[in-house]
Amino acid sequence: MSILLKNANFLDWETLKFKQTDLLVTSGLQGKIQFVQEGFVASKDTTILDCEGMLVTKSFVVGHHHVYSALARGMGTPKKNPENFVEILQYIWWTLDKSLDRDMIEASALSTAIACAKAGSTFVIDHHASPHAVSDSLEIIGKAFDQIGVSHLLCYESSDRDGLTIADEGLAETERYLQKHQGLVGLHASFTVGDRTLENAARLSEKYHSGFHIHVAEDTYDEEFTQKEYGKNIIDRLKETGTLDSSKTILGHCLHLSEKEKELVRQSKVWIAQNPDSNLNNHVGFFDSRNLGNRIMLGTDGMHSNMIRSAQQAFFVGQTFDNIDFLSAYERFRNAHRYLNENNFKGDGENNLVILDYKSPTPVTEDNFLGHFIFGLQAADVRHVISNGELIVKNRRMETINEEDVLTFTKRQALRLWEKMQK
Repeated sequence: MSILLKNANFLDWETLKFKQTDLLVTSGLQGKIQFVQEGFVASKDTTILDCEGMLVTKSFVVGHHHVYSALARGMGTPKKNPENFVEILQYIWWTLDKSLDRDMIEASALSTAIACAKAGSTFVIDHHASPHAVSDSLEIIGKAFDQIGVSHLLCYESSDRDGLTIADEGLAETERYLQKHQGLVGLHASFTVGDRTLENAARLSEKYHSGFHIHVAEDTYDEEFTQKEYGKNIIDRLKETGTLDSSKTILGHCLHLSEKEKELVRQSKVWIAQNPDSNLNNHVGFFDSRNLGNRIMLGTDGMHSNMIRSAQQAFFVGQTFDNIDFLSAYERFRNAHRYLNENNFKGDGENNLVILDYKSPTPVTEDNFLGHFIFGLQAADVRHVISNGELIVKNRRMETINEEDVLTFTKRQALRLWEKMQK
């Protein structure tokens, strides 16, 4: 099977060069794109899309997501109004994740995958937690994403916050999953992970040649607790496990690192996932890339599934708190591709494309595209999405699943979840 994109205005995601062309897209993890001459005759089973007036470019990657938060939208107020970051976790997110069951996890994964696809992302790096439904949770998420047609790199965020038995279950779930799938070893954050769990996670990471996916210094409490409890900072603690030696490791947030820690991170092989919307929502501070290097990608942290929004938010917030311009905002937006390619993860080949029906009142050129990226483009401009050479979104509607059926299912599970959270 193949797809022919007629009259495409193709934008090379790396060089930002434009090319007017017809584009043939072949399917599969090894699928390619091919520029073809006008008059090319496609085979009978080729899907043809007229892209006149649209931009065609590589689709997007979510560098840090939380499937488990998908059913939170519209839920009632917590039992106690949180007064700090730890209470936000305790009374909102840890209450939610402990209430999840298998059906809720599936509903969360389906709705997240659909939202990502319709916003132009064909690959998601997710960080999951469901302490009372650990077993097979990653398989449930993976199958849901596969059903939608969105590739993935999953992990379970093991943590001691619900006891060592559940922490061990998280690592066991991780190992079962890594035996069959690409993935990472997930941990919540230093302040909820004791030495025993950290050491076991490090051994698991080494055994499967993986890396950590962990929240780091999202709030000052993480750093303060680690210093008090372990007599060292977060990065030194992770360094002792070999975590910083893996280019597969993702450090989420990194808002409150010391200059010494920033230097260690900058000199290491790890990647950082910046999440501007979540940081604003949780009142935890502002990301500052200075002295952290350029191995920075963007995520949504479960706030939404819109990577264009994340990039624009990073730029706007960064005007006061960061050293960021049009190009560096775009580079962070695209760095997740480089992370996946560097580590040979599958599912983000050149046959992953987004077709943007962007109606600008001003010309769009190679010279000014980044201005349109920051000030003009929206997820609503996503018209078609191709994942691994397969058309998964056509004319802004899902091709792989009946979206109305999914919405009926997710709404039912959301009501169950909200009721359970109030008990």
